[in-house]
Amino acid sequence: MVRDSLRAFIREEVYPHEDTVYAAGDVAPEIEEAIRAKSLDLGFWNAHFPEDVGGGGIDNVTYALMSQELGVTTWGLISCIMGGSLILCACTEDQRAVYLDPVVRGEKLDCFALTEPGAGSDAMSIRTRARRDGDDWVITGQKHFISNADRADFAVVFAVTGENETPRGKRSRITAFLVDKGTKGFVVEPGSNPIGNPGHNVNNLYFDECRVPSSQILGEEGTGFDVAGEWLVPGRVMVAANCCGKARRALDMSLEWAASRKQFGQTIGRFQGVSFKLADMETELQAAEWLTYDAAWRLDQGTLSDADAAMAKLYASEMLGRVTDEAVQVHGGMGMMSDFPIGRLWRDARIERIWEGTSEVQRHIISRSILRPLEAS
Repeated sequence: MVRDSLRAFIREEVYPHEDTVYAAGDVAPEIEEAIRAKSLDLGFWNAHFPEDVGGGGIDNVTYALMSQELGVTTWGLISCIMGGSLILCACTEDQRAVYLDPVVRGEKLDCFALTEPGAGSDAMSIRTRARRDGDDWVITGQKHFISNADRADFAVVFAVTGENETPRGKRSRITAFLVDKGTKGFVVEPGSNPIGNPGHNVNNLYFDECRVPSSQILGEEGTGFDVAGEWLVPGRVMVAANCCGKARRALDMSLEWAASRKQFGQTIGRFQGVSFKLADMETELQAAEWLTYDAAWRLDQGTLSDADAAMAKLYASEMLGRVTDEAVQVHGGMGMMSDFPIGRLWRDARIERIWEGTSEVQRHIISRSILRPLEAS
């Protein structure tokens, strides 16, 4: 029921804005506000948050089904429907009133600031530093590729606050901070223009002696990666679901095209060169869907491993690349038109193999998990 309701919502409230958003390269404030208001009314906006913080309290299988429906369009529009990072559930009671509760109510927006120019896949190499000064912390450094920071009211910022001794040597101690937009020394600037997903803008964040109180540490000092890990690993399952949704739209459009487009006196779906493509697309998509649903179910059972999430994200994102590429081929010249959905889906799909952990990182996680029992990792 939830899935079908969201599907109808997207068809009626989101698709009519796609042409405008893709042409403009951004989501106009009035479009964003209108979609968010309707999403709030229907309970989509905060459905993924636990009930005890005012959210819908849906289970992860339902969340995956919703994420699959959301995947059909640009991330610029997706973020207008279901927003807010689950990492905010780590807020203390005092922090909840300022950060978590307003996000759940749709009154504030957050952004996740981890990536830096020299720290992408190797997140432990971040160079942003925070030094203690009395009861405050002073942050200095730079972030980039930070999605939606231009719209956010505050950022969850990760910075090095010291070093820990480990059996493998010294290791950075990472802390997460809640930093409000407008704080002195915190500047947000537009980043490079992505080639897909209009409206899902990336930004550069600069911190120059930015002072925040200790009360704005999310979690505890030195536990930033522990806090992030509770959100990032399950998040990969939902990215996999998004990929399945985008692939389903591309396949559905390809089926309709193959059943109506005529060449040489018959519909192109009758040609084996096209029909076999469609068969492979459907097979791969269903395999990705069930791998994703299984990961979501394991998440609900409390048995999801890093490798489970990695396999779902790896296979679904690479499946999406193959399916959208074949969809372009099925549509021929029309598939390459920038104002036609197939070309947009193909272009938007490419980022899925990079963010939330590249395919190479996912393969590393998977291979390490299956080799470790043999003491070969």
